[in-house]
Amino acid sequence: MTTVLVVDGANVVGSRPDGWWKDRAGAARRLHERLLVADVPQDEVVLVLEGAAKGGVRAGRDAHVRTVHAKGVGDDTIVAEARAAAQRGSRVTVVTADRMLQARVQGVGALAVGPSWLLDLTD
Repeated sequence: MTTVLVVDGANVVGSRPDGWWKDRAGAARRLHERLLVADVPQDEVVLVLEGAAKGGVRAGRDAHVRTVHAKGVGDDTIVAEARAAAQRGSRVTVVTADRMLQARVQGVGALAVGPSWLLDLTD
């Protein structure tokens, strides 16, 4: 069974007060770089970016990380990615601290974990 990790880029970046709000694109790029070298247990990582953060990483695949630019609300894109992966038979984990989003992705069959879980793996 394939395992997929869907990352709420805005939520993960926003979980640490490191000045990310001054350079959202740069913060997204740094997260992407960390995901490329992180030892995550999933086969595929999907990084969902929205707003100004999209300027930091082009949409598409780099190794095991696929970056998706949300066309509208990032949460809707995250749910759609989780649903599609679950429907393909993958085991899906979504990284977000947003309780409403956690409930939505659990409703499509994904496990939800907080940003600290991912940040502990990428530090």
